[in-house]
Amino acid sequence: MSKDEKLGQFHIRYQGLYDFDGMYAAVTDWAKNYGYMWHEATYKHKVPSPKGAEQEMVWDMKKKVTEFIHFNILLQVRLDEMTEVEVDSGTGQKRLLTNGRIRMTITPKLTYDWQNKFKGSKFLDKLLEKYRNLTGVVDDVYIDQLYYRAWNLQALIKKYFDMQSKKYAYKGYLGED
Repeated sequence: MSKDEKLGQFHIRYQGLYDFDGMYAAVTDWAKNYGYMWHEATYKHKVPSPKGAEQEMVWDMKKKVTEFIHFNILLQVRLDEMTEVEVDSGTGQKRLLTNGRIRMTITPKLTYDWQNKFKGSKFLDKLLEKYRNLTGVVDDVYIDQLYYRAWNLQALIKKYFDMQSKKYAYKGYLGED
């Protein structure tokens, strides 16, 4: 029985003008509000080409839920053809925005026995398997909680990039108002 359980991946792709610093602040605030520890595991910046620079980042968010269960949300960010653009905000102030393509992958993972208390022998492996079988319903609650937290993060990022629809496309489809 695996100690880690990946719950799929959520993808976001955007091309155009955006405020990277604002998006970074929004995601870190989201992590802080839900009690996640934020860690920027990887940062790579490639020398700009005529099209623009490339950056790759991996943001790791972790949360201790119980003594046995640990939430981990891995956010992989890739920026391509990135150029900085100075934009007049209309109030006379100039803002520095980013123009380019951004790809994000959100990978939620639930980790059992994150302190490795059940590690080291076949007996402890069997004990871990028995414990997980006995608490299966409880595990489903934690899996759902992490899964919908990841959906929430994706919705926040989509809302930031203004990628969500303003109206319901199927309104009236089922005869409802």
